[in-house]
Order: sequence, then structure tokens, then C-alpha cells
Amino acid sequence: MLKEGLKIVLSGPSGSGKGTIVKELIKNETFVLSVSATTRMPRQGEEEGIHYFFKTKDEFCEMIKGEQLLEYAVFCDNYYGTPKSFIDECVENGKDVILEIEVQGAAQVKAIYPEAIFIFVIPPSLAELQNRLVGRNTETGDVIKKRLERAKEELYLYKEYDYVIINDNIVRAADYIEKIVCAEKLKSSRFEQAIETMLNYQGGY
Repeated sequence: MLKEGLKIVLSGPSGSGKGTIVKELIKNETFVLSVSATTRMPRQGEEEGIHYFFKTKDEFCEMIKGEQLLEYAVFCDNYYGTPKSFIDECVENGKDVILEIEVQGAAQVKAIYPEAIFIFVIPPSLAELQNRLVGRNTETGDVIKKRLERAKEELYLYKEYDYVIINDNIVRAADYIEKIVCAEKLKSSRFEQAIETMLNYQGGY
């Protein structure tokens, strides 16, 4: 009965496994990942328009001025933002859109779309988070230290989210999110129009 898709905001500390969970989720064609714009340099294997829209700082600032972004944030000296048009089109077509964004951006989205589902992903421990960051072999020790400190700051914000997922197993974490989305679609508040149509049924007798 719910024709429109849902907006699902997925946040969590860097290294918590958000990206890997998303890869598991989008195996289900109901889900689609919102592609963000960023000013950071592409990592190995990342493609334009698939993983990110890679922009210069000037290009990103023009998007801000043109109000083309649902939200944006600065993280480790780089800009990240979510283009509005992509989100709206997917939701109208019945797709459940995943917004994998930082906590700053999530707060901005919540102000505009309070009906969205907000899910906070955390690692089993900070020791495990450190192991994951080191294992990526993409950042210096100083950057990893900065990310760990930032992770502690972000953990304080878990109460701003509807759900918390401990990512100790990718498949299980993705399954939890699918169940959350299913339960959200069955909320009584989403059936107001359908019930009203039934109550207005006159029948032939």
C-alpha cells in the first residue's frame, strides 16, 4: 500500500563498516544508494558517479550556493554532500534510498526529512575500529588517530538516531536493517489513506 520508498540515513564512525553493509543491502534491488558529492581524491577502485561525484572545492561551493544539496559537511578537511534531485526521484519511484552520511549531515537531513529512518552503525569496540582503520592501509597514523578521536565524539550522538546496529557481522547487520525497513513500512501511521479508502467503500448492497 506504501507506494513511495523510504529514506534511510546510515551514519557511524569511519571504519564502522557502513560501506560494506551498504554493498550487502543493495544486492536487494529494493534498495538504492544515494551517490554523494565530495572534494576528496578518489581512492583506488572508486568510480565517478558510482561511488561519488568527485568535485573541486569551487564546484562544491557552487552546488551549495545553488541549493542543490540536501546536506553537506566538512570532514578531515574535505567536503561531502548529498544531491537533492537523486533522492527525490528514487523515493517517488518506490525505491528505498540509503544515505550513507556523516553525523553532521544526518542532523541536517533530520531537520528537512524528520520522517526518514535514522540508523547508527558502531563497531564492536574501539580496538576493533582501530584494527579496521589500520587494515585499510589508506591513511597515515596521524589521520587514524584523528579518526579514532572523532569516533569517540560521534558515539555521544547515538541517541539522535532511531536504531543502533553493532556491526560485528556484515550479513547479520544488513539483515537487521532490512527488518527495520520492513517494520517501518508496516507502521499504522503509513496506512491512514488506505484505511480511509476502505471506510469510504459503499459496496453494492
